[in-house]
Amino acid sequence: MRLVVASCAARYTGRLSAHLPRATRLLVVKADGSVLLHSDGGSYKPLNWMSPPCSLAVAEPDDESRAAGVTQVWTVQHQKSDDRLEIELFDVLHDSAHELGVDPGLVKDGVEAHLQELLAAQIGLLGDGHVLVRREYPTAIGPVDILAKDPTGGSVAVEIKRRGDIDGVEQLTRYLELLNRDPLLAPVRGVFAAQEIKPQARVLATDRGIACLTLDYDAMRGVDDVDSRLF
Repeated sequence: MRLVVASCAARYTGRLSAHLPRATRLLVVKADGSVLLHSDGGSYKPLNWMSPPCSLAVAEPDDESRAAGVTQVWTVQHQKSDDRLEIELFDVLHDSAHELGVDPGLVKDGVEAHLQELLAAQIGLLGDGHVLVRREYPTAIGPVDILAKDPTGGSVAVEIKRRGDIDGVEQLTRYLELLNRDPLLAPVRGVFAAQEIKPQARVLATDRGIACLTLDYDAMRGVDDVDSRLF
């Protein structure tokens, strides 16, 4: 992984256009080819990024850009679309590369891990005829909680949260983007499952064609007798 802290500006063109004016940011170049730009805030989410497969080319600035203080120009081109991320570097404060090795992946605990275990055992909650393929299905950006097959043989990726918010929908969206590149799995549809799904997250999921499933933790554990409820 390469980490660069620099004063930079960036422009993204392709399916959408976006511009980042000059500021000091962290640039992350990962071994899978992805390039991310982070500010000192906003939690884990980058300001802009390019997901693999893509290529990074570093070039000298032209005379006009050099006169404006640009020292390097990074061009990150997606290999399967016209999407392009162009980054102008001014002052580089830090530049280092580190070998991280093979990551074992996220080990979940607590309620979310138990929800995953319960839903895998009760996969019919996704609908009649669904069958479990695997829990913790690996991808280049982390494991998908559950991969299943629907009655037609289509692939279903399930992301499980205790409380479902927009970040969870974004996470599942990234998983779906990767999984749908695999011809052995595509098309893959998504299911966002949580004990509680916030209205904004439900709207975003619906807009992206992702189904929402509310999980009753007590009922799944057999603690709550749903037949004895008044409502």
